[in-house]
Amino acid sequence: MSDDQGLDVLVVGGGVTGAGIALDAATRGLRTGIVEAQDWASGTSSRSSKLVHGGLRYLQMLDFHLVHEALTERDLLIKEIAPHLVKPVSFLYPLTKHWERPYVGAGVALYDALATVGSRKGRAMPFHRHLSRGGMQKMFPDLRHDAAVGAVRYWDASVDDARLVLTLVRTAAAYGALAAPRTQAVRLTKSGLGRVDGAVLRDLESGTEHTVKARHVINATGVWTEETESLTGSEGGLHVLASKGIHIVVPRERIRGTVGLILQTEKSVLFVIPWSRYWVIGTTDTPYVQNLVHPVATAADIDYVIEHANAVLSTPLTRDDVIGTWAGLRPLLQPGTKDGTSSAKVSREHTVASPVPGFVAIAGGKLTTYRVMAKDAVDFALGARASSLPSITDRIPLLGAVGLDAIYRQSARLQREHGWSEAMVDHLLHRYGSALRELLAAIEVQPDLARPLEHASAYLRAEIHFAATHEQVLHLEDVMLHRTRLTYEVSDAGRAATDEILEIISPVLGWDSERQAAEKASYLARCDAEDAAAQTATDAEGDLARQAAADIAPMLDLATSQAD
Repeated sequence: MSDDQGLDVLVVGGGVTGAGIALDAATRGLRTGIVEAQDWASGTSSRSSKLVHGGLRYLQMLDFHLVHEALTERDLLIKEIAPHLVKPVSFLYPLTKHWERPYVGAGVALYDALATVGSRKGRAMPFHRHLSRGGMQKMFPDLRHDAAVGAVRYWDASVDDARLVLTLVRTAAAYGALAAPRTQAVRLTKSGLGRVDGAVLRDLESGTEHTVKARHVINATGVWTEETESLTGSEGGLHVLASKGIHIVVPRERIRGTVGLILQTEKSVLFVIPWSRYWVIGTTDTPYVQNLVHPVATAADIDYVIEHANAVLSTPLTRDDVIGTWAGLRPLLQPGTKDGTSSAKVSREHTVASPVPGFVAIAGGKLTTYRVMAKDAVDFALGARASSLPSITDRIPLLGAVGLDAIYRQSARLQREHGWSEAMVDHLLHRYGSALRELLAAIEVQPDLARPLEHASAYLRAEIHFAATHEQVLHLEDVMLHRTRLTYEVSDAGRAATDEILEIISPVLGWDSERQAAEKASYLARCDAEDAAAQTATDAEGDLARQAAADIAPMLDLATSQAD
C-alpha cells in the first residue's frame, strides 16, 4: 500500500464491517486504504450463520426500529446491491401448541409489515403463510410428526458471507480503494498535538514495515477491537467480549425438506438452513476466552447441535452424518464505553466511538446491517464534513450485480456450449453474477478451465484460476477456506482436491515445487488439527489441539510488538 499521498481514511480490519467502510469511504471520493492481518473475512465474517435477516427475535424485545432497519437492508441487498449473492430462503416456524398460532402469526405479520414500510421498489419477499400439519409435512417430510401441530412459513435470505466480504473489497478497489490482506497495523503514529495521523503497517508475508499517513484511522476489527484500541495508548474505547457459535454441515440428501427450520432452544436459536448441496445447522452461544484466531467446534458443541436438531427430526442425525463444522466468534459489545472515550454514537446493535482524536472504533452489529454500520463509522469520522460528502452506498451495486438479468438469459447457451448442468450454471451466477464473463474469457484462452475439479466437482477449475488472478490469494488455505468452502462442505475438507488446485494456482502465483509442498503441508496440518479439536470436550482442550498446526503467516501479538 503506497503512502506517497497519504490517505483520508485507513480502515483496519477486513471483515464485512471494514469492507463496507472501505466501500463507503471510497464512493464518497475519499482516498481510502484497508488492511487485514489475515485473509479477507477470516474472522467472524466467514463463520456466521450466513443469513441476511431482520432478526425475528428482536420483535419479542419490541425493538421495531432495529428490525425495520435490518429488513430494509435485507431487501436492498436482494433487489439492488447484491442480487446475485443474496438469495431468498424460506423457513418454517413450527408450532408446538394450537394457541401459539395467533401469537406467532401476529409477530410474523408485523415482521412482514416492517419490511414493507418505506420500501423503494416494493416487497422483495412473499408474505408469510400459515400451514397445517399436513402442509408442513409436505414441505419438510423429515420433521417428526409429533414435533408440531402446524407451522408458519416466512422468508428471509442467505448469503455466502466470505464471498460478500470479498466482493465488497473488490468493489471498493474498483472505486479506488487500496486493499492489502496479510498486513497488520502494529503501531499508530501521532501528530505533535496527540492526534492519530496514520499507522505503521507490517507485511506479514515479508516482514517489512512502512508508515502510512491518514487523516482518520477506523478500527473495524471485531473481537480484536480492544487489542487494536490498545495501540492508541489510551484507556478509552469500546469493550467487546467474544461469544462462540458453531455450525455443522450434513449432506442435503440426509434430511428430506425443501425449506429451512427455525427452532427455539434454551440457550439460542437453532436454524436448519438449506444450501445447494447440504444443510447448515446451528448455532450455539457460549462465552469464549481462548485463542481468538482459531475458535473450533468441540465434540460437546457438535453433540449439542445434533441433540437439538434431533428433537424435531424423524430420523436422528449422528456424528457420522457430519461432513464439516465451523466455529465463529460474535463480538458482543458491552454497554457504554471505557473511561477516556471523548464521544460515542450508540445504537441497539453497534457503537461508534473515538478514544483519541483521529481514531474511530466501531463494534457490535451484524452482517445484515454492515452498510448502516459503515455509513455511521465514516459519518462519525468526518464529523461536520459528512453533510457535504453523504454516503451513497444504498445506490452502489456490488461487482457482478450490473447486467445480471442479461447474463441470466445466457444460462441455457452456457449449459450447451460447456456441457455444464443447470446446477453448475446457477452456482456460477450466484457466486459471480455478471462477472462470470471474466471466467468465460479465461476459459476461451485456456479451455481446460471449463472442467470441474476432479475431487470437488461442485467447482470449476476456472474458479480456482480466477481466485489466483483476481481475488488476492496468497496461500492455498485462502482458496480452501474463503474462495471456496471446501474446508467444510466435503467430508475430507478438500484434501483430495489440493494437488489439482495447486496445479492451477501455482503458475499464476509463481510457486515452485518446494512452495507447493509447504502450502499443502500447512493446509493438511490445519485440517488434522481441527479434526482433533472436534474430538475434545472443552474449549481449552480444543484450542490446545488446534494449536498443533502453526499458522502459515501468523499475526503479531500487539502487546509484544509494542513492547519491542
